Amino acid sequence: MKSTAAEDFDPKDYRRTLGQFATGVTVVTTRGQDGRFIGLTVNSFTSVSLQPPLVLWCLVRQSPSLAAFQEASHFAINILAAGQHGLSRQFASQVPDRFAGVELEEGKAGVPRLKGVAAQLVCRNVGQFDGGDHVIFLGQVEEYLRSEEKPLLFHSGRYCSLTPHPDFPE
Repeated sequence: MKSTAAEDFDPKDYRRTLGQFATGVTVVTTRGQDGRFIGLTVNSFTSVSLQPPLVLWCLVRQSPSLAAFQEASHFAINILAAGQHGLSRQFASQVPDRFAGVELEEGKAGVPRLKGVAAQLVCRNVGQFDGGDHVIFLGQVEEYLRSEEKPLLFHSGRYCSLTPHPDFPE
């Protein structure tokens, strides 16, 4: 393994290094001030606290959706199920209507909640913090649900599915 000092960081190599950390895949959604639904694929999501129930996720400052999320009172974090890689791609694309053909229902404060997901958290937008080229959003969970679906994973630039470790059978 080769060590690289901060002053020598190559952005592409650094991103590949970060890709060694497997993550779940989410679609974060909200309702804009104009009433339209807004959503995007996010893998920078984590739990922060159980009491109170807090989570965070990050959005690049260059995102056209940034202002809508900054102004929103609530957002939903839809944790995608293993078979939903198509939804991940759809919400990561630049198509004009990312919600086209997507089954959903409205949740608290009118936020769109995607159907068929592994889990879902509806959060009140309680804080936003500087994170370099990203904004860190802190949400207080007000509603949640989970299914028995296995989650969609992302590792080294590829979608993956969960396989139990052989030393720890289900």
